[in-house]
Amino acid sequence: MLCVFKSYSPVYVSCLGLYFGEFCPVVHSNPGATVILMRYQRVCLESLGYTLPDEVVTTEELEQRLAPVYERLRLPEGRLELMTGIRERRFFKTGVMPSEISIASGEKAIQAGGIDRDQIGALVHGSVCRDFLEPATACGVHRGLGLPADCLIYDVSNACLGILTGLIQVANMIELGQIRSGLVVGTECGRQLVENTTQRLNEDTRLTRQDIKFLVASLTIGSGSVAILLCDDELSQTQNHLTAASLLARTEHHQLCRSEGLQSFMRTDSEQLMNHGVATGADTFDRFLAETGWQRAEIDKTICHQVGVAHRKLLFEALGLEPSLDYATLATLGNTGAAALPLTMALALEAEHIGANDRVALLGIGSGINCQMIGVEWQVSRVLGGLES
Repeated sequence: MLCVFKSYSPVYVSCLGLYFGEFCPVVHSNPGATVILMRYQRVCLESLGYTLPDEVVTTEELEQRLAPVYERLRLPEGRLELMTGIRERRFFKTGVMPSEISIASGEKAIQAGGIDRDQIGALVHGSVCRDFLEPATACGVHRGLGLPADCLIYDVSNACLGILTGLIQVANMIELGQIRSGLVVGTECGRQLVENTTQRLNEDTRLTRQDIKFLVASLTIGSGSVAILLCDDELSQTQNHLTAASLLARTEHHQLCRSEGLQSFMRTDSEQLMNHGVATGADTFDRFLAETGWQRAEIDKTICHQVGVAHRKLLFEALGLEPSLDYATLATLGNTGAAALPLTMALALEAEHIGANDRVALLGIGSGINCQMIGVEWQVSRVLGGLES
């Protein structure tokens, strides 16, 4: 991995997981630039495991539950699916803890990868949903999976990019030779947010059509769980090589999507978040192409964060990519937060949307606004998944 930056910054570098290793600072040719290039030679994405909830709630059913507010504000039926492109979403059982499902998904990833769990040197739990503020949800998952005592474990909180952020951190540790293998996992339980939002929309008669616009994003949320097993190329039996990762933060837009907790609802300026998110994505994609050395025409497949049909359309127009390269799960799973992109990748692999020798671009955009993109040269698919029960 080559790290290039204008000046030594321990805080900035440590947030990428690089503070464990040695590196050489190199002055960039642009005097005002700070650039960190994350290029990989030794890291493979070995396997994925996932768990989907049993319960399906259609958007039509959800609109029926919203009948009081629809009638009061004279909203047309079918509006929610038309706006979002979401036909249905799934919910885990009431009261289930994220760690319970994460253990199941992690176990599937380990089984699919065929790597001895004693070789796993790091476990990162990266979903928005956690069991408690402390201890880290990763602790319960570590215990449930029976991972070694000297395995580094922690939670990452980065909105819808938490699992992707964990993937980059674990990849950096592997590239630096600190660990042989690492597991990144997360579980999003969206039931409470959707149900609380529905209740508020029906009971708060002060809400206007304008007010509702800031709550619509909460109704797109679904549930899902995914785990990703990474390892060095000597352990790997797949040789699915990570090539590079690019990132960009546009934190002047950090107030566009805020949640103080499931009880306090989520307030989102969806239109502004979409527009600024797409613009940030386009800028990050330019860096991504430079760091991977790929041309647009050389990208075979893409996997994106699952937000809405309008976002997807604008994003692909801005990136200059054909939507046919992409695999989407939005219509049947909704927005599953940090699990959305890697869960969609797992399902794309099962559907054989991604094949041997494909160059795959993982295009992550999250509130903040943060953007992270990862390139993978695919060879062999190892995925194990199933329903909650």
